[in-house]
Amino acid sequence: MKYLDIRLGAVAVLFATPLMADTPPPAGALPLSDVISGIEASADVQWIDEVEWDDDGYWEVEYYLTDGSKVSVKIDPMTGEPRS
Repeated sequence: MKYLDIRLGAVAVLFATPLMADTPPPAGALPLSDVISGIEASADVQWIDEVEWDDDGYWEVEYYLTDGSKVSVKIDPMTGEPRS
């Protein structure tokens, strides 16, 4: 019975997760596809590994270059430019 209680608790957490979603990008932000296109156009990108919205107000993008090096960059959602 205890195993069933643990599974039901896990299911409840999974269903509650969307209610605790992160803050979305601000109104008027560039579409994510434009942000990614800008990164691909400005660097020797091999592949995009991860894209995550940060509640501090920027996209965090991790990608690999053709030489194998990993790059992590914070992108302003309004301009598509890297943040310093």
